[in-house]
Order: sequence, then structure tokens, then C-alpha cells
Amino acid sequence: MKTLWRNAHLTTLAGPGWGAVARGALLVEDARLAWVGAEADLPSGLEVDAEHDLAGALVTPGLVDCHTHLVYAGQRAREFEQRLEGASYEEIARAGGGIRSTVAATRVADDPTLLALAKQRARALMAEGVTTIEIKSGYGLTQADEARCLRVARRLGAELPLTVKTTYLAAHAVPPEFAGRADAYIAAVCDWLPGMHAEGLVDAVDAFCDTIGFTPAQTRQVFDAARALGLPVKLHAEQLSDQGGAALAADYAGLSCDHLEWLSEAGVRAMAASGTVAVLLPGAFYFLRETRLPPVQALRNARVPMAIATDHNPGSSPGLSLLLMLNMACTLFRLTPEEALRGATLHGARALGLGDRGRLAPGQRADLAVWALDHPNELAYWFGQNPCLRVICGGVERSATWP
Repeated sequence: MKTLWRNAHLTTLAGPGWGAVARGALLVEDARLAWVGAEADLPSGLEVDAEHDLAGALVTPGLVDCHTHLVYAGQRAREFEQRLEGASYEEIARAGGGIRSTVAATRVADDPTLLALAKQRARALMAEGVTTIEIKSGYGLTQADEARCLRVARRLGAELPLTVKTTYLAAHAVPPEFAGRADAYIAAVCDWLPGMHAEGLVDAVDAFCDTIGFTPAQTRQVFDAARALGLPVKLHAEQLSDQGGAALAADYAGLSCDHLEWLSEAGVRAMAASGTVAVLLPGAFYFLRETRLPPVQALRNARVPMAIATDHNPGSSPGLSLLLMLNMACTLFRLTPEEALRGATLHGARALGLGDRGRLAPGQRADLAVWALDHPNELAYWFGQNPCLRVICGGVERSATWP
């Protein structure tokens, strides 16, 4: 099946700068881009099965949300209120709130409920041009509940026109039944992993290495278990303190380190050497009213790729707009609009180990977002509205296949 999309203002991100093509065309063969360029340069005698005139609309790669916690039940609006009354995120967590409260709600929810809730959240992201997402576990914290949350994530990818990558985050918090026994819990987390991997539920492994999470030594145990299975790792690192997590993840050639407000110069150097992506999460920074900024200039100087994600979760980033995160990345972290868009396309894909998407070039997966905008810098400029007109996933227009 060959499909031609023509009369488009392309933002290819295929080289330095925006990679703009003022009147461009894209030839899609099956699920891949076969040709990208100026419409005037289309090969002569080209025969296609279908042709679409995009009327001069802006076209970018489909967006990638590379850090979400989409499968859970319940909400934590009361904790939001408590923080406004002066309690810190850490104080709430240590008092039994935080992640544990979501774990309790998730455990009692049945699978159809978890799937319905996750679908609703995924559709909100998809409506803004998201074509690939990562979903972490971490709200079950038992072998059975972690597995069923990952199964729900897999079903989401099977039932929606959306690529879903799954991440095993059982090392998210110590559950009540292991209170005071963090080492024993980490041993259990490592024991559970081979079975879930054998079932095909795990694409990557993550951990929360911080003062209210797990120590670097405990994190290494989880990463060693992942390495034994050939699974890549990611890390919640340096969000609330500097635990040296970024350097630790770099030792394992980590796909990404995420949050990074307390990232040190040594951590930056380690990430640069390992090719680890820095995933910036401005929604959590904003919602928790943090004041310490991630070291964006140091990351730039070291040429560490910076991704942007929603970090959607009920406790610290309940937003479901990746476009809003682009704006926040620019206004709060001082990224340029081009850096922000690359962060939600090319570098977001890289943070998931995906080299086949995130730019418009021959051989790439035909994931496209079509916008009612004149210039790509407007994607980070406007907020509170959705300029997405059409989405093409793997060469198929989403509106024609959306359940």
C-alpha cells in the first residue's frame, strides 16, 4: 500500500534546526516513510494507491510521551490540598500517603476498571498527537498486581492505535507488608522479574532511587537482575536529592535518567559518556512547586539529549497534555521551542530505545501529527487548546481506526 501525503509544511527534525520543507510531501509504503521532501521533487511517474492533500497544514513526527504511570486507580486531590497547607511531598509519603495510597486503590480495582481508566487517559494524550507512550508499573507492588498492571498496559497497546512500551517499576516504594524490610522487598522484586519477562510483559526496568525510594545499592540489585535478562534500564534519579543515581544508571548504559533536578556535574558527565537521555518532567516540577531547576545548560554543553514527558501520575503530575509540558519546559526550564519538540519526538523515542521514529525521514515509522499551525514553535507557545487536526499511526489515519 503506497499513500502520498502532499501539500504539507513539514518539520522533519532530520538534521540541525527544524528541518522545514515549505511545500513538502511524504510517501508512505505500508507502515514506513519511503520518501520525504519537497513536493516539486517527487519522483516522476510515481504511482500510489491513495493521495491526500493536507492543504498546507504543519506536519511533525508523532509525539512520544516517554514517561507515564498511566495504569492506576484512585486520585490524590487531598494530598494536593495538604501540600498547599504546608506539608511536603516527602512528609506525606512518610506518613503513609503518596505512592502507597495509590497502591491501595489500584490493588482493589479489577482489571476492566484499570483498563477503562487507562484508556480514558491514553485517549486524552492521543488527541494531542501522541503516537507512542511508555507505561510504568509500580502501583501494585505485589507479584500478582504488578503483573496485571503490565498486562493492562499491553492490552492498551493492542486495543488502541498507539505504540505502548512497558516498564517494570516494582522498585517504586516499599509496600506495607514489607514495612521496615526494604532489602527483603528488593529481593522479591528481583525474584518476580524473570517470570514477567518470560510472559512478555517487560520492555525495560526502572527504579526510584532517592531518599523516599531506594538506595543506590538496592537499585544496583534491581539493575543486575535486569542485566541478567538482557533488559535495558531507566531510573527515577536526582528528583529530591543527589544520590548519584545518574552515574549508577550510566554504569548500566541506561536508556534514560528522569527528573534530574539535583543532577551533579559528575552525573552529567556520566550520562554524556553512556549516551543516556535526560528526561525532564516539568509537570512534576510545577505541581510540587519545586524551586531547584535541572541543570539544562550543563546538559546542553555536554550534548546530553533532553526528552520531555508528562510523567502522568495521580500524585505529582496529574496532567494529560504533552503540549502543555512543551510550554512548561520552555517557560520553567528555559528550553527553546525546538529543543522541546525534539524532546517530545526524537529524544523521547531514544529514551525508549526506539530509533525508528521521532523524525521524518525515509525508513522511519510513518507516525505523523498534522497541526492547524503555521510554525512548529507554536506547539510550545499555545496552551489550553488543541491544534491537532489529524494523526497517522504506522501509515494509517487514526480517525479511521480509533475504537
